[in-house]
Amino acid sequence: MSEQSPLEDASAGQADELPEYAERVLDVTERIPPGRVMTYGDVAEWLEEGGPRQVGRVMALYGGAVPWWRVVRADGVLLPGSELRALAHYRAEGTPLRQSGRSSGGHLPRLDMRRARWDGGADAGGHT
Repeated sequence: MSEQSPLEDASAGQADELPEYAERVLDVTERIPPGRVMTYGDVAEWLEEGGPRQVGRVMALYGGAVPWWRVVRADGVLLPGSELRALAHYRAEGTPLRQSGRSSGGHLPRLDMRRARWDGGADAGGHT
């Protein structure tokens, strides 16, 4: 991987144009079935480019137009600052959840990553 991130490589393009890497991340996000999730690292691995931080950056900048709640942290903790909005989506889609432990002090559930995680299976149409 080069020293520049895929987003920095694309910054030389026009300001109103979506960087190619961002388009690819958003395309993967749209492919994730309702009730399933991928981690930031899963998306980067599936694209064979970038890493979790680059995917997170794309989601922070451009993710509002896609089902952003389906790209998650690997530990299953709900996205800080968007917990209630994400939880409403998870419940509506039937995404597997589990209660958080007392040690987390949390009253919000976590994603059940073992059951909710999607690997881009056969219906994904291959890598982009």
